[in-house]
Amino acid sequence: MQSRRQLMIAAGALATLAATRSTAQPTGADAQLTAFLDQVFKETLDDSPELVTSLGLDKGERAAAKSQLHDGSLAGVEKRKARNSDQLRRLKAIDRRQLTGMAAVNYDTLLFELQTTEDGNKRFACPSGGSPYVLAQICGAWQEVPDFLDSQHTIETREDAQAYLARLEAFATMMDAEVERVRHDVGLGVVPPDFALAGAISGMKVLRQPADKSTLVTSLANRAKAKGIAGDWTAQATALYDGKVVPALDRQMALMESLKPKAVHDAGCWRLPDGEAYYAHVLHAQTTSRITPAEVHKLGRDVTAELSARADVLFKQLGFTKGSVGERYIALYESKKGVYPNTDAGKAEVIADLNKVVQDMQNRLPEQFGTLPKAPLEIRRIPPATEGGASTHYEAASLDGSRPGVYWLNLRDTAESPYWFLPTTTYHEGNPGHHMQITLQREADLPMIRRVMGFGAYAEGWALYSEQVVQEMGVYKGEPLNELGYIHDALLRSARLVTDSGLHNLKWSREKAIAEMRAIEGDPEPLAAQEIERYSVWPGQACSYMVGKVTILRLREKAKTALGAKYDPRKFHDAILLSGSMPLTALENVVDQYIAGAKG
Repeated sequence: MQSRRQLMIAAGALATLAATRSTAQPTGADAQLTAFLDQVFKETLDDSPELVTSLGLDKGERAAAKSQLHDGSLAGVEKRKARNSDQLRRLKAIDRRQLTGMAAVNYDTLLFELQTTEDGNKRFACPSGGSPYVLAQICGAWQEVPDFLDSQHTIETREDAQAYLARLEAFATMMDAEVERVRHDVGLGVVPPDFALAGAISGMKVLRQPADKSTLVTSLANRAKAKGIAGDWTAQATALYDGKVVPALDRQMALMESLKPKAVHDAGCWRLPDGEAYYAHVLHAQTTSRITPAEVHKLGRDVTAELSARADVLFKQLGFTKGSVGERYIALYESKKGVYPNTDAGKAEVIADLNKVVQDMQNRLPEQFGTLPKAPLEIRRIPPATEGGASTHYEAASLDGSRPGVYWLNLRDTAESPYWFLPTTTYHEGNPGHHMQITLQREADLPMIRRVMGFGAYAEGWALYSEQVVQEMGVYKGEPLNELGYIHDALLRSARLVTDSGLHNLKWSREKAIAEMRAIEGDPEPLAAQEIERYSVWPGQACSYMVGKVTILRLREKAKTALGAKYDPRKFHDAILLSGSMPLTALENVVDQYIAGAKG
């Protein structure tokens, strides 16, 4: 069994919560909660072999997980619903009134997750935790499993290679299970919009390469060869790919084609069964707040106006004086400023330059942040086979230290990614954004289930907030072009509030939402279209960023006002980061604890 490093809080960690993190054995309700949280973590691992691998725990007693993927069938969905109901029942049997400090935060965090999921499961025909669609241009095993096998399934031994083959076969089984679920959902009136079908079919065709060009085959063959693992892995993987995976993929494509006559162009989830209530529910689940669709839209407009005023000043410094802010961003894109050659060499240069950004920020982190992550960060290009529908994103490091945190950058066309906004994207995905937040959560002194849980409003809110902290550190001083990149990314998030609520509440068309997006932040039309199509099939998620940021900024002002000269940004940031991802309502309690402790 592998030797896993112990994940403890670093020296200088949050003193104000020390009293609630006692090494004494818990008793009463605390003991019940501790046992419950440990059991939920075990059950979560039982349900998700992919999570087991992602955490680096697929050895020893959980070695079998490395040969498996989760059960994607209708029966598997029902099993997970039943388990959620049972976990909620067990949690509510614990007396919340007896809990204080971090124990109360842990309880409230699990309660929000379980209760919100339960409410959605009971009321709505389609899933309420993510996309309402099983298959779309960003949804489905076809989009997720190839990258997972290539980047997270490690190949060190013959057994690892055999486990890869088992998962390759399981991939085909999962795709057929998805077909079953899509047919079920279609019977309930849940059909993706026409552009989502077209995007899925297009992406599946890209994935359907000849075996000798498919990463599903070459990833295993190349890595086994590099490790000197004897065997004809190319032949074995090819047999499974041609015999199992491709036919299952063909069945999915045929199903998507057959749905075209049923599909409409309306982009919003308002058209789904009970669609208005569904959007309100997913907005609550994604933002972990009670903000309404109308309030989301107003917040987006208000923040856009504030950011646009600063952008106007910077544009004038650069000689861009004509048109709206959105039109001037369009002109900035068209000027080709900061665009690298659209070649493999040019894309490698992008990554090399961003690695310098990472190192420079690493040197400055102690100015604002107390505890720093131990796990390393790497920047990698999203593979060409999946970059058409994939977005730039962060992938967390494994718990055992065998795999670093990875910032995956979409470089399908360098004209879409000029340098002037890439530093801000790098701070968002790396340090002090996602890499710092997620890594510190996994390295913190928290119950294991809390180390791996994630709430979008907290995680994306933190990453967006961290962009502003970097700006406040003076990184862009004297660099109006790069500061415009920072404002552009903030405008993207305010535009998300406007367009997500526009699509799903105001019944905007895809085209109107694209036009509104471009009017606010000026993205090239293909990039704006990709964004809007993402929001169309993942309602509410796009709102989590700015709602989270605004909440953290409000809590920071609360702490500054309460503490005055005693306020220390490093301790405030520790209070948030070392308490782990949670609903925004629970975060308010954590900041109150920090304030009380700092007052002495």
